[in-house]
Amino acid sequence: MRRGGPSVLGIVLAGGEGKRLMPLTADRAKPAVTFGGTYRLVDFVLSNLVNGDILRICVLTQYKSHSLDRHITTTWRMSSLLGNYVTPVPAQQRLGPRWFLGSADAILQSLNLIHDEQPEYVAVFGADHVYRMDPRQMLAQHIESGAGVTVAGIRVPRSESSSFGVITPGSDGSTVERFLEKPADPPGLPDAPDCVLASMGNYIFTTKALVEALQRDAEDQNSVHDMGGSILPQLTARGEAHLYDFGGNHVPGETTRDQGYWRDVGTLDAYYDAHMDLIAERPAFNLYNRSWPVYTHSNQLSPARFNAGGIAGESIISAGCLIRGQVTRSVLSPGVVVDPGAVVQGSVLHDNVHIGRGAVVRGAVLDKNVEVPPGATIGVNPERDAELYTVSKGGVIALGKGQRVP
Repeated sequence: MRRGGPSVLGIVLAGGEGKRLMPLTADRAKPAVTFGGTYRLVDFVLSNLVNGDILRICVLTQYKSHSLDRHITTTWRMSSLLGNYVTPVPAQQRLGPRWFLGSADAILQSLNLIHDEQPEYVAVFGADHVYRMDPRQMLAQHIESGAGVTVAGIRVPRSESSSFGVITPGSDGSTVERFLEKPADPPGLPDAPDCVLASMGNYIFTTKALVEALQRDAEDQNSVHDMGGSILPQLTARGEAHLYDFGGNHVPGETTRDQGYWRDVGTLDAYYDAHMDLIAERPAFNLYNRSWPVYTHSNQLSPARFNAGGIAGESIISAGCLIRGQVTRSVLSPGVVVDPGAVVQGSVLHDNVHIGRGAVVRGAVLDKNVEVPPGATIGVNPERDAELYTVSKGGVIALGKGQRVP
């Protein structure tokens, strides 16, 4: 926080494998996956923390972290003169020859970061969600409540509860009465029986409460050592957990359409749908809010170019793209080339994808360096696509980095 305010250390949990997002995570950690053309997923949480004056941040990494580490160290450079930093912290095996057993164990093995910084509060945020949030508002409520932990919650359909930690608020609307990790059949909310309050994976702890909870958890041989599965239920049972309703969070420059937007993009379908949210005439998530920017690293590339009759509509076209064919309802990362006669519809193309002359790509996500040969088709023949590529439950076709297209 800025000088004179409470001292807060940010810890970003970025060690997950991201199996449900394969093949995009075959060669990288999920927080390093490209989103929205030029961003990485980790940029959203880091931008929220930095915009909210939390300027000392440790990003805990583990699986396939090279590209994530490189992105953080080249992009997120803070003022060392003021003692601010964003630093990746790999699994260090400080408590013995073992990797992280869960998100709680990841913080336990990194307690040296907290002991060195000695903050009053610790903000523990997830690294793979798309949203805007001012953490100062959550912090102010946490301090006022005197809670050991405050967890951010958002309303989601009850039918989706098995994908989230579910919060049952007490009668005062503030205390957390129960915390259920991915329940199959939780009770709905009193005013909305078809909805539940899902945990966003964002927590603010009073430092003493966090350290003590981690130490108790480490001694429990039956624990799964997870923040949502272990630490939150423990503090809830002790009456130390409070709820922060994300629906009341406001950031400068928001619109009535994107206020309260939050997406867990942990599956191919969710990842694809979140991209489609970006390109509507009135986008559900507005990337162009200059009052609360999302920061990232931009390579030095020439502007996008359209020639030979190339055209694009309802799309995001990044720098360095060369469009000679037809692009509609798509998101193109830097360096994408679409040759004459090619058609790209409803697709997400990562860096340096090349769509050959006369090729057709529909409803697909193509990772970087994929080359689609002239005349080839993706998203035209469902049976053939299912034999050659990864196809999600919702029908999204995904190709991994550099995957060969027949």
